[in-house]
Amino acid sequence: MTLPIHACLAELCNALNQRHEAVLQAPPGAGKTTQVPLTLLEQPWLGQQKIIVLEPRRVAALNAATRMAQMLGEEVGQTVGYRMRQATKVSAQTRIEVITEGLLTRWLQDDPELTGIGLIIFDEFHERSINTDTGLALALQARELFRDSSQPLKLLIMSATLDGDAIAKLLNDAPIITSQGRCFEVAINYEKTKNSQYPNDIINPVLQTLQHAIKNESGSILVFLPGAGEISRIYDAINTTLPSHVSCHPLHGNLNLNEQKAAIAPAAKDMRKIVLATDIAETSLTIEGVNVVIDSGLCRSPSFDPNTGLTRLHTQAISQASAEQRAGRAGRTEPGTCYRLWSESAQQQKAKFTPPEITAADLMPLAITLLNWGVNHPSELIWLNPPPEANWQQALDALIKIGALKRNDSQQYQLTALGEKLGQFACHPRLARLLLAAQDYHMLDVGAELAALLSERSPKFLGSDLHQILLALKESKPALKGWQQRVKQLAEQLAKPLKNTAKAPPKNLKAHAQGDLIGLLLAVAFPERIAKKRSENNGIAVFQMANGRAVQIALTESLGHANWLSVAEAGGLAGKNNDVIFGGAFLNIELFTAELKNLVTQKTIAQWQEDKNRFVAEQQDCIGQIILRSQKINDLDNALKTQALKNLIQQKGLSLLNWDDDAKQLQARIQLAKKYRNSDWPDVSDDYLLAHLDDWLSPHLTQVKTLADFKKIAVTTLLNNLLMWPQAKELDAQIPSQIKIPSGRFATIDYQYSPPVLAVKLQEMFGCQTTPSIANGNIVLMLHLLSPAKKPLQVTQDLASFWANSYIEVKKEMRGRYPKHPWPDDPLSMEATALTKRKLSNL
Repeated sequence: MTLPIHACLAELCNALNQRHEAVLQAPPGAGKTTQVPLTLLEQPWLGQQKIIVLEPRRVAALNAATRMAQMLGEEVGQTVGYRMRQATKVSAQTRIEVITEGLLTRWLQDDPELTGIGLIIFDEFHERSINTDTGLALALQARELFRDSSQPLKLLIMSATLDGDAIAKLLNDAPIITSQGRCFEVAINYEKTKNSQYPNDIINPVLQTLQHAIKNESGSILVFLPGAGEISRIYDAINTTLPSHVSCHPLHGNLNLNEQKAAIAPAAKDMRKIVLATDIAETSLTIEGVNVVIDSGLCRSPSFDPNTGLTRLHTQAISQASAEQRAGRAGRTEPGTCYRLWSESAQQQKAKFTPPEITAADLMPLAITLLNWGVNHPSELIWLNPPPEANWQQALDALIKIGALKRNDSQQYQLTALGEKLGQFACHPRLARLLLAAQDYHMLDVGAELAALLSERSPKFLGSDLHQILLALKESKPALKGWQQRVKQLAEQLAKPLKNTAKAPPKNLKAHAQGDLIGLLLAVAFPERIAKKRSENNGIAVFQMANGRAVQIALTESLGHANWLSVAEAGGLAGKNNDVIFGGAFLNIELFTAELKNLVTQKTIAQWQEDKNRFVAEQQDCIGQIILRSQKINDLDNALKTQALKNLIQQKGLSLLNWDDDAKQLQARIQLAKKYRNSDWPDVSDDYLLAHLDDWLSPHLTQVKTLADFKKIAVTTLLNNLLMWPQAKELDAQIPSQIKIPSGRFATIDYQYSPPVLAVKLQEMFGCQTTPSIANGNIVLMLHLLSPAKKPLQVTQDLASFWANSYIEVKKEMRGRYPKHPWPDDPLSMEATALTKRKLSNL
């Protein structure tokens, strides 16, 4: 069978003959996943080296390896093999290894040179998992440091939809080879009615479209849904009503490999099948017989919040690239049809590509990987999208909390001995920490099962109590069999690296019950998620975690009745205010005086209690932000009291003090002097004063006992104290509070404006042609010329211009309104005065 990829294989081979990197763009159905590795296997530059093919998902890796082996007429494990979690099939003859992405970083750490590997193919790169991005960044540095031109490591990036130009630029302007379109045409049908693209709206439109497709289309049907929950609801709604020749199969990541294989297997003769899938079916999978796709247009993506350390699941619209991938599933083996449950205009409004996982992920595993590699910060590597700094910092903080990281003498981050051990595990650092703690208590089997539970989603009906879920592993229930097998198999794999290590004497666990052990292990691995009950209301128990975050759980759950919990999993859906506890265990508070005492910190707290207008001073034992116990301090130290008052001022602002007009004017005068004179003048801006309370205010806080006492502090005096004697004298001379005006009176200058304002009656400026100024004439005042009723008549910095132009109109209007006051035709020849005409005549 001729595939579209065949037309560009020669160009690809030529590119990799001349260069060590290339980018291949090939739409769905082109055949790149199987044809490219087999073709490149025969290239002279490869010699006897291996080709490594990275696939984003286990079922895709298994499927690709199986198809290539069939094309060679061999069993998997001969020329073509695979490696993935819980399954490996390779031999000494294997030349092409299809692996899941996370294995590449492990190989690089064990053998940075990647001995015997000539080519790494990053398939379906558009999915942009964090493992893919990390593997590429490390591979680029590894080949630069450890490989030479005589035996280069070549890199090939393949995808159906990607920003080829950006990737080519990352790879030293690598050549881009483009394959033509999919094998068969796919007709796109858009939903005629508006779809708001939220999960609550999607079930009925999917069911209606399914019924239409079953009736009006032939062949099997692939339905894309956001998650396992929607798959279950659709399955339950249609499975018992389907015609006898139509079968229905779920397909998502929580199923084991055999269940996933059954979903993608060809339908039996004279049968049709419906596959209800998440985006696991978006790439690298050919489901035989499928020529109809129904696309909900939604996906569910985890998004990590570095502020809380929790992950929220976001149900969101897919990108244009994902929509293209999904539609392509209908045209793999024959012409097909795609029903998109959104409008054509909505398609144009979608983002072009799905954001890479690395921009919104928990970076703890990445931090362990990079620090083990010898990289102190991601900026030392080349990334298509670098990890966000906030997420990176949160990961470092979390590793410090579990004892895996410290700062060295140069203040650089460095893995501790424990951290180096955690880096040797093929699992999340938290789970590795849990396993090591379980080994310390000679309870590795329990710890491994617990770690496996946290890696494999448990049946929802088992609830959130991890102790009870562990017990369910031993129950003989058909509904649990597949889940039990997956968890036990993974537990064996997780425990294997520790099984043959020398056992130290067991730590003395005072609380011997297994339930207490589970709470202890979770607290060691997730110390910032230790939680204390805060309230109960409307059937909901609310807990505060050590990181300050509130989480909740229904009182119908056993965990809802605990006072203390070790929380392992918590999060929520986007748009929900509160995070929900998905997995945890009871925590024995007595552990804080024994096994968990290292998590307890002591704080001395002195703070102003506003509702009672008094200080509170306590010695507190804390678990993060949770107060475990407290003891009142009766004799409050002056330093603590002063600090508490400073904290209150920094919280409430300087307005707590007595900022009368004199204080405000003096502050403005000093700031003006600093601006126009020289930098030796003190900074008395609000921001500076608030940040430097010790320099001017702290010694005067010892007498403050109530909020009213703040108003007794003479701010004007304190500001004057900041001036040296020559500055005080110069301030009065150059930036005076008052200035003598032509009438002979000393008028006050308002320095809270820029430029400063001099407000005087217009008549008091008769005979004066020059606008008053200060600072040796460098600062011209803004004149507010007032009526006899002290209402503004004119605002000017050019008095001469006012007399020559505007005064005539002002005189006409004001002479009739204020006849008792002088309004001469020639104001410059008249003597300035504040008096009426009668009083002037009596002089």
